[in-house]
Amino acid sequence: MSTIEVTDRRPIASIFRQLATRPVRWCVNLGIHPNVVSVASLAASATAAVCFGFAGFQPHLVFVGVALCFLRLYFNMLDGMVAVAANRVSATGEIANELPDRISDVLIFTAVSYGMMSVPTLGFWCAILSVLVAYVGTLGKAVGVHRDFSGPMSKPWRVVVLCMGVLATFWQVSRSNASPMATITPVDIACLVVAVGCVITVIRRLVRIVSALHCQNK
Repeated sequence: MSTIEVTDRRPIASIFRQLATRPVRWCVNLGIHPNVVSVASLAASATAAVCFGFAGFQPHLVFVGVALCFLRLYFNMLDGMVAVAANRVSATGEIANELPDRISDVLIFTAVSYGMMSVPTLGFWCAILSVLVAYVGTLGKAVGVHRDFSGPMSKPWRVVVLCMGVLATFWQVSRSNASPMATITPVDIACLVVAVGCVITVIRRLVRIVSALHCQNK
């Protein structure tokens, strides 16, 4: 079997690497395949989407949804680390890593809209633009330069901004006893920030990729 080289992995801060050291060891010792961790991230996202979708009926579900969104990020970090530690990096592993992420983005943002916590069109645009950001990131690798993870609205920050908006909306509604659709809510603002940030990120990544191609062809 040919060895698959590990390239273009998302940079991970040392503090998060330290938090994942023991779980990675457990996964390796238990023989848990990294693709299983990738699927677990999708399961966390799907459950978070259900929580956001029903938040209009049970507002406290937003706390579970937010926790699951961050669990998704944790699993996203863990799968690659397990693959490297267990020497299970494979050509198909990138599919198992990327596809659940894109489905997760769509599920979470559309669920926030359906849960009557946001203007629906904003959530849909966030979902579309999130997929576009990821596509442009992988486009760099496809044209022979590098996978681009630059921001400002990369995956972790999309999750952070959205969750801050969801929690702020819960606080606003619980204090005013008003319908979330009765006025502009913090999650509307969060979705707008994500959408604008995604557009900026797409432009920035394209500029960096084109610049890398020019340098490569000199």
